[in-house]
Amino acid sequence: PERKKEKNQIITSCPRCCKGSNIELIMINYSLLYLITAVIFPNSHAFAPHFSGLFGNLRGSVSHTATTLLFADGGKAHAAIESYKSGISESRGVNSINGDEKLPKVMNVVMKFGGSSIANAERIDEVSHLIKNQIALGYQARAVICSAMGKTTNSLLSAGDFALEGKVNIDAIRTLHMAAINEFNFPEHTRKEVSELLDECEDLLNGVRLLQELSPKSLDQLVSYGERCSVRIVAARLNQLGIPAQAFDAWDLGMFTDSNFGDARVLDKTAEAIKSIMNGRIDPNIVAVVTGFIAHDPNGKITTLGRGGSDLTATTIGAALDLDEIQVWKDVDGILSTDPRIVPQAIPVPDVSYEEASELAYFGAQVLHPIAMQPAMKKNIPVRVKNSYNPSHEGTVIQRRESQGRLVTAITCKRDVTLLDIVSTRMLGAYGFLSTVFRSFEKHKLSVDVLASSEVSVSLTLDKKQKISQQSEILGDLSKFAEVSLKQKRAILTLIADVDRSSDVLATVFRVFATRGIKVEMLSQGASKVNISFVLHEEQLVDAMIHLHKCFFEDRCIVDNETLAEKKPSVKLVQNP
Repeated sequence: PERKKEKNQIITSCPRCCKGSNIELIMINYSLLYLITAVIFPNSHAFAPHFSGLFGNLRGSVSHTATTLLFADGGKAHAAIESYKSGISESRGVNSINGDEKLPKVMNVVMKFGGSSIANAERIDEVSHLIKNQIALGYQARAVICSAMGKTTNSLLSAGDFALEGKVNIDAIRTLHMAAINEFNFPEHTRKEVSELLDECEDLLNGVRLLQELSPKSLDQLVSYGERCSVRIVAARLNQLGIPAQAFDAWDLGMFTDSNFGDARVLDKTAEAIKSIMNGRIDPNIVAVVTGFIAHDPNGKITTLGRGGSDLTATTIGAALDLDEIQVWKDVDGILSTDPRIVPQAIPVPDVSYEEASELAYFGAQVLHPIAMQPAMKKNIPVRVKNSYNPSHEGTVIQRRESQGRLVTAITCKRDVTLLDIVSTRMLGAYGFLSTVFRSFEKHKLSVDVLASSEVSVSLTLDKKQKISQQSEILGDLSKFAEVSLKQKRAILTLIADVDRSSDVLATVFRVFATRGIKVEMLSQGASKVNISFVLHEEQLVDAMIHLHKCFFEDRCIVDNETLAEKKPSVKLVQNP
């Protein structure tokens, strides 16, 4: 009976391909596809779970009708299979798999690849073929921005720590890069360039060992070797594939910052410098493979751009050249509705506004850092987040747009948060009380995440990087004019939502929370008008996210022990009879 039910579901859910058919024809089609797949990919089991779940073990029980149909004319069958094989391009079949069509006109883009996308020789090969395919489809890559390979930046930071302890060893870093060079049999000049950079890195570490000092300036130079090596390897691989490419350190293209080592700010003159150099001295048909994350200060010293630095390099170059699109290639299918490690049913979000993306980043989602989006926002250039492991997926477009009618765009969170409740013990006016509170936070260099206030009280949160305890100095300062309650092990759950319809959103949220016994300790609506945040006990966070996701993204909302149907575009909760 279950098999019969599944067959009927196939017919009703696939009217275009099943109309006028019976289940035997469907089994023939699936069996045919399975056999072709097995011949072309004899060692692959990628489709096995789907077929076995639908029709049982097809390897052992393929329909006789289908077998006869496939091999009645052996010559035609083999010809069809060979034709299918020939359709798989030398570049890993990206075009064949994703079915992308050539663009009607060339689109000028910048592409950025993070460390996980180019983690080793195999991934560099995949990304290089991906770039080649994208160019063939009509995406003119004016620049490709690369991070360091894999965990190289972390390895370099660890090497710095060891050097301070008197030990210098970069063998693992050298092996990673040389393995890629050996794998592709690059020309000698590429090997020499990378070897010289690694030797220079080792010399710097020996200096750290002797001086027992690693200043912010030296640390920026140390971590720069990861990007400087990776771009030379990627450029060499592109040239091998017939794509003219040249590696550049970002400062050679006009990337300049101030001298705030570790978190440098891009100077205003950068955009004009990049435009002048890229348009005046570099052939647009040559792919400029550029180091992300690093730049030069006015004195020619290497600086780093802080969190999201490689993304900022990409958006700065894309905005300076006024390109059609900025593509950021990561290891996920764009921006997801929530963290898939918490909610496996998370789905990709097709598009978000710049403001929504900024709020998502602030509250823990792995998207572009808000600072990295600013150049694109100023020029209104779309930023597309794509998956280098799954290039056929369209990803998420970040762009300026009006409301799309969605109640909730995404759910995100921050863990290990500290909640402070501060209640005035003096007869201070609202302005006097709040100014005194924030003067204390400024003094101790503490940044607030979420805040809710009244005339004589304020509740606020601090993230895990700003740990405070009962003995912290700031509590002593605050206690002079207020009663302070410190609560740890809290979490912030944030809905990126249409705040114009906050009543609908909150009605759903609080019914879920009431059903699940989830206590809200604080609620805040951001000034950006795209987020609503709740502070909860950390142990209740996962339960809250799972059930809110069911309501807003899976069309099944369980409250008061009843399943409620969500009707769109507005959420209308209707109890089952």
